[in-house]
Amino acid sequence: MTYPASSRRFQVFSYAVLVYTLAVVLWGAFVRATGSGAGCGDHWPQCNGVILPREPTVATLIEYTHRVTSGLATLLAVALCVWGLRAHAKGHPVRRAAVLQLVFMLTEGAVGAGLVLLQYVADNPSIARAFWMAVHLINTFLLIGAQALTAWFAGGRARLVLRGQGMAGALVATGLAALMLLGVTGAIAALGDTLFPARSLAEGFQQDMSETAHVLLRLRVLHPVLAVGLGALVVVLGSLLSRLRPTPEVKRGATVLGVLYAVQLAAGLINLVLLAPVWMQLVHLLLADLVWISLVRLSAAGLAEDAPRAELRPSPAQAPSASGSGAG
Repeated sequence: MTYPASSRRFQVFSYAVLVYTLAVVLWGAFVRATGSGAGCGDHWPQCNGVILPREPTVATLIEYTHRVTSGLATLLAVALCVWGLRAHAKGHPVRRAAVLQLVFMLTEGAVGAGLVLLQYVADNPSIARAFWMAVHLINTFLLIGAQALTAWFAGGRARLVLRGQGMAGALVATGLAALMLLGVTGAIAALGDTLFPARSLAEGFQQDMSETAHVLLRLRVLHPVLAVGLGALVVVLGSLLSRLRPTPEVKRGATVLGVLYAVQLAAGLINLVLLAPVWMQLVHLLLADLVWISLVRLSAAGLAEDAPRAELRPSPAQAPSASGSGAG
């Protein structure tokens, strides 16, 4: 069943909220990369015990700006949810996506507050901080994924169905889990780059391989390895999904996913060679978010209620020939 498209204004607003949220996410990464997470001390929601910081340092301005922009993002998420519920009839997929994005926005704020109140910011190198960073990354992916789905369904697409999808459902679940795992290792690697910067590529390798290396450095080496393996897996899964659900949107989505991931992989290599400068970390994160969004949209198209179904068939080159089946 295809649902009517939302109004043009709602569609524009839903995409605007997604873009703004991505900007806030990038600024949050800037806070971490510049070591400004303790700019407001261990106070939340106040900044150093006051509403408006007095004679703020640069770190305070960076952190305070993130809090203000995050607050606005929450208000926008509330507006998107209320508008989505009021403007769409019961059963319209926009409604559920709009509610989910608000839930994940609220949990995003709770995780951010926890990082500050527990002092898992600035130069804190604990494993607990790495765990919280992983939780933060997963919640961020869920948030932008829900906002991407809100905008997707606002275009009048069919609802997403999970039951009875067979291999297509397994491909989607595997792809989403793989990309989320890759994102978690990326967040930990970025934390290691911030806390233990290297002056050269050779020094960075020595840090990673040293027997006395901090556990964050030992974990950092996993990310580039997984980026190649899991990235290739996700691209292959997207290609297989386009064969199981051969619609123009699924095929186009699989192509976009492949191209974006190739660009992301190149950006990761540049980030490694340049020793993870702040600006390149932000580019790398933005590309990671775009890859995630493209996979979410591909998944929604592939698992759509009205998506035609096909079976995986071997290519002509792989199929056994009729003449080869006789006696020699």
